Amino acid sequence: VMSVILGRAVRTIRRFGYAGFSLGISLSIATAAAPAAPHMTALSMKLLSQAEATAVDEELMATPGFSIDQLMELAGLSVAASVLAAYPPITHKRVLCVCGPGNNGGDGLVAARHLWHFGYSPSVVYPKRPSRPLFINLVSQMDMLQIPMLTTLPDDFDSQHDCLIDAVFGFSFNGAVRAPFDDILGRMRASKLPMLSVDIPSGWHVEDGPVGDEPLEPETLISLTAPKLGSRYFRGAHYLGGRFVPPAIAQKYGVTQPAYSGADQVLLLHPPMACES
Repeated sequence: VMSVILGRAVRTIRRFGYAGFSLGISLSIATAAAPAAPHMTALSMKLLSQAEATAVDEELMATPGFSIDQLMELAGLSVAASVLAAYPPITHKRVLCVCGPGNNGGDGLVAARHLWHFGYSPSVVYPKRPSRPLFINLVSQMDMLQIPMLTTLPDDFDSQHDCLIDAVFGFSFNGAVRAPFDDILGRMRASKLPMLSVDIPSGWHVEDGPVGDEPLEPETLISLTAPKLGSRYFRGAHYLGGRFVPPAIAQKYGVTQPAYSGADQVLLLHPPMACES
């Protein structure tokens, strides 16, 4: 048993560092000591195309239905819960959340607020701020908690924080990354901090996965509603936050809702995968 555990530990540390190791070691001990029970993974679930992901959101927001504010609140809570599961505040208290101008960035703002209440010390980088009331309110909520709101990524952000949240671009992103986010993503890619991406790593094609020679490679991913097609290329720790999807909508799009535990908002689809030789 110990040789199996140590072998997994070495492979995980080589690929994902000690944060990934700490996330996967408890599961490694359990699976090495006993036969693995059947469980759902991202690869055994229906993976949504960009069109399907858009259709699910539109159906959720049909009238009567959910408002965009409600969905963003539920999504942001799922993001915060996945950060709590992967990077507890005792070791990763200083969280830097990098937010884009769209709904993915809004999810990040909501997550930062929840993380403050969870005992973290979040800061937010928000270079482009939409003028819509929804986003103005989210920024005001940051101010109420005195969460630092930055317009640029600090030069020394690696030494000033313990982990990163990538909430820049979501599943609707297409095309080339433009300023200022081209520079921001490049610096995030070079960072040594553990990183969690929201729904899809920023800059990835939602269906085809990594784009270019140096794509963003987060340690952890939180898929919202259901995993997207591009997530099949992701080999880090993969969480799902989709407990808010009504069964009728899930069934319509062939999405199997896994069994969440208790009041949990997220579940771990798979821990970091071993590198292929």
